[in-house]
Amino acid sequence: MQRLSKLLASKLLLGLRTLCTREQGQDLVEYALVVSIIAFGAVTAMKGLSTEIKTAFSTISSDLGTSL
Repeated sequence: MQRLSKLLASKLLLGLRTLCTREQGQDLVEYALVVSIIAFGAVTAMKGLSTEIKTAFSTISSDLGTSL
């Protein structure tokens, strides 16, 4: 069992070294960072936009209620 865990640990370490030395891995990290920044911006924008949408629907609802 201990031999198997050492073998798995060495394979994992070799895989991590391979990822660190290849430039393709760096591209993947850069794309992941860009996607995370875009997602963060979208979430922030949606939070601000949601209050404006809620206000607009409340206004429409009250206007419809008073006109009926």
